[in-house]
Amino acid sequence: MNTDLQDYSHKRYNILTGEWVLVSPHRAKRPWQGQNEAVSNEVRPKHDPSCYLCAGNTRINGEINPNYEDVFVFTNDFAALQTDSKNFQVEDGLLLAQSEQGICKVICFSPDHSKSLADMQPSEIEKVVFACQREYKELAENELINYVQIFENKGAVMGCSNPHPHGQIWSQTSLPNEVDKKDKHQLAYYNKNKSSLLGDYIKQELSKNERIIFENEAFVVLVPFWAVWPFEAMIVPKRHQSNILELKDNESLLFAEAISVLTKVYDRLFNTSFPYSSGIHQAPTNGKDNSHWHWHMSFYPPLLRSASVKKFMVGYEMFGSPQRDITAEIACNKLKELI
Repeated sequence: MNTDLQDYSHKRYNILTGEWVLVSPHRAKRPWQGQNEAVSNEVRPKHDPSCYLCAGNTRINGEINPNYEDVFVFTNDFAALQTDSKNFQVEDGLLLAQSEQGICKVICFSPDHSKSLADMQPSEIEKVVFACQREYKELAENELINYVQIFENKGAVMGCSNPHPHGQIWSQTSLPNEVDKKDKHQLAYYNKNKSSLLGDYIKQELSKNERIIFENEAFVVLVPFWAVWPFEAMIVPKRHQSNILELKDNESLLFAEAISVLTKVYDRLFNTSFPYSSGIHQAPTNGKDNSHWHWHMSFYPPLLRSASVKKFMVGYEMFGSPQRDITAEIACNKLKELI
């Protein structure tokens, strides 16, 4: 391991977005006198009669949830995107706006209100993977949709308004900013090298074994070299695949195992139900040749030093660029030793 990266301030380059993160390892030793977040480790019931997502309950719009036994998907009652928004564009000098259409859905991972992905078995998580595949395929066939974003916000600190285990699927006409950046950088690399950017990256990571948390036959779980969040992690398929529909044989279960291992390790780190935002970035559904894409799932958790101390993206992060103190290698070692 390059010791300079552990001792001195430096920048690290994100090959997927073309952006830099400032790393300041010497600052990890400074005393902390900042805000502590309230920690909630309440034991939730298996079924909450007041929860809009629990099986058999009535949602805010009056619809009644079925008595589902594993995964349940429905159209979001408070969708951020509309399917019936008219097409328009506004160009007024330096003012530019255009319409955006889409479909938003909610995916309940389990009928058990008390669980999170960390509490579920890989076989249960695999059913979530299957549901995501079905939704991606169905939405991709809609001419209105050019990108499908699958994500989860876990924990009140991440803005999650309902503790029931669930994620969301937002699909839309255009490519979101982060996806657009990754699309361009992967395409440029693919055109130049005739190989997958992330595929070549994980080969290098596996050979160094400095940031690998876990691996199985089909997936690598690692802290990316350019990680921004303190315990950020990424799950990447070893085989070049552009989207989750290309999972084959037992790869869906191996993907579920990778999710299970990482989320369980997160909960062990500070002995709390670990908050995070996670999301799958995969090929657009725009009908183009997207073979340059190598899909991956990222986890962005805010906790920094304990269950009550979190990382704030303020000041320099808002006006300059992202910055972190604990290095990716140290973070990886802390997570790896908890498996």
